[in-house]
This record gives sequence, structure tokens and C-alpha cells, in this order.
Amino acid sequence: MTEHLVELQCERRGQVGFITLNRPRALNALSLDMVRGLMEQLLAWQDDPAVLAVAVRGSNKEGPFGAFCAGGDIRFLHQAGSTGDPRLEDFFTEEYALNHLIHRYSKPYIAFMDGIVMGGGMGISQGAALRLVTERTKMAMPETAIGLFPDVGGGYFLSRCPGHTGEWLALTGEAIGGDAALALGLADGRIALETQASLWEALGTQHFADAGAVTALVKSKMIAVSAYYISARAQIDQYFSLPSVGEIVAALEAADGEWEHDTAATLRKRSPLLLSVVLQQIRRARSMELADDLRMERDMVRHCFTLRPGQSETLEGIRALAVDKDHTPHWNPARIEDVTPAMVAPFFTSPWPAYAHPLAQLA
Repeated sequence: MTEHLVELQCERRGQVGFITLNRPRALNALSLDMVRGLMEQLLAWQDDPAVLAVAVRGSNKEGPFGAFCAGGDIRFLHQAGSTGDPRLEDFFTEEYALNHLIHRYSKPYIAFMDGIVMGGGMGISQGAALRLVTERTKMAMPETAIGLFPDVGGGYFLSRCPGHTGEWLALTGEAIGGDAALALGLADGRIALETQASLWEALGTQHFADAGAVTALVKSKMIAVSAYYISARAQIDQYFSLPSVGEIVAALEAADGEWEHDTAATLRKRSPLLLSVVLQQIRRARSMELADDLRMERDMVRHCFTLRPGQSETLEGIRALAVDKDHTPHWNPARIEDVTPAMVAPFFTSPWPAYAHPLAQLA
């Protein structure tokens, strides 16, 4: 048995392929082996006429569901980035190719987004035909807290959220629940916690005439809710539509409201440089197709880890959050006001000619 099959449980029952992320102690954080296992299995099922659809879930320490995926394995990323491990390059190239496959998958891919769905977990769920949330879903793209940016196609799917909520989610890393995810177009339906296991089993035991019948069954279990809304939507659009991070923070700090001050305080904790990079990422991605966004993000992540030796915001952010756990990252520059356009521009310059780009084949 290869290692990735320990961290992934894959089986076909009936007419559906089932994947359970099985690394509960790490909240199912994606390793390179898991990325490779997912890609291998999805490609095999895509060509298998006996498989009509694919369902994916996470496991927790007590069993299935409860935690979908907390993102990429940031301890591995820190170790690999600090030592020049070439697997770092492989990880991002293969992860982004997997994200693209899921978005373009030829069969219904159904994501049970129960519990924590963050970072890389969003990458393997946002492309799903059906994105299912529950009352305990906790969703976020929190990368600015570790000096990174919302990758795995984050530029693409966050920029397509209503108004300027994509900028808000990307810059702050705010965690939202299932209903907010529905309001922002980051989920398709809510199902009750007690329904998940029975629905999962039904997918493997019922006979389906075609793929449409599989999705029809899932949709029949969704909870009808009359309306979804984001309480701070007006403020989000007012502030996060401003031209620069400096102007956003200045306006928030000049306001009287508690929400404004709390939001400004959150932004002050993030990497000043990556905040400016992220704002530009989201706004560039708004007019990009998925493949072009993923290529841009592959350029950006190369810069984050390998093109700034000795001064990587990402390695410093991971160190402070997950390695030393002192929660006092030393950002460079330290203040939002000290970031210049010349510091931001290199993130959007590709280190590869177009024909040699590691994601050149994506369409």
C-alpha cells in the first residue's frame, strides 16, 4: 500500500466513487502524497464508465465528517522552504493542477464541507458541482496570517463573490459559517448534520439512471432557507472597494464603529506586504479565467518561498504561527504605510517563459 492510500480512503460502492481524507490529527491537511493520491484516483474514475459521480469528505478523531480539510501541510512547507527541498515546487504545481481538474471534472464531484474548510480545503471543494455545508462549517482563506496569499484558485473564486466581499475575505482571513458561505456564493446548499451519514450511504447503495439522478438525490436533502445575508455587507463594500490597503485601513481607523475598528486591528496583524499583494491578486483575477489565475498564483508562490532568500514573509509567518508558536511574526516591512509598489510588482512577474510554465498545459 502506498503512503497516500493511508491518508486517503478511496473506494467505489455502487455507481459512486468515495474519497475520505484520513489524516484527522492534522485536520486532514494535504500532504504531497494526498495530492498525488487524489489526482490519481480522480483521473481513474473520470475514465471509468461504472462511476457516475464522486463524493469527498473529511474525517475527525471520532470518525467520518466533522472536519473537512484545514489546508496544506504548513509544517512541511516551512521545512521544505527552509531547506531547499525540491518537493516544495512539486507540491504547489501538483496541487494547483488538482484544483483545476476538480473545477473541470467531467462527472459530478460532491464535497461534504463539514467542519473546518480552509486554504487547500477550499481548493479541493470550490470546484465541486455541489458544495454542501452544515451548521458547523467554518470556512476561511486565512493565508495572510502566515504571510501568504489565498492560493489554490482563491483569486478566481474569491473575486467572484458579491461586491467586494472577496477582498474582505482575502485580506482579513475572516472565518464564516455555512449560511454566510451560501450568501457569498461559496456553497450550493446546506444539509443537516444528522443527514450526512445517511446521504453518504444512499449514494453508495441506490441505483441511478445517470449522473443527474445522483445530484438530484443530493439536492433533495438540502435544507430550504429563504434568504442568506451578510450583516456587514454595506460596510464591506464601502471600505474594501477603496484603491489600496493603506486607504482601506485609514478609513476603517477613522470610523466610529466597532466592526470597523476590529477589522482594522485584524489587518494590522497581517503581513503588510502580502496584504498589498493580495489586494492586487483579487482585482487582477476578477477578469481572469481559472487556468490563468492558477498560473499567476504559481508565479506568486514561487516568489513567496524561493525568490526572496532570507526574507520570506511566508516562512516567517509559518514560523510564528505553527513552528515556534510565539505569534509574533517579524514582518518586513513592518507597517502597511511602508509598502511600496516596487515591493509588490515582482510577485506578478513570472519566473518562467510561457512555454516552460509548470502549469502551461492548463486550459
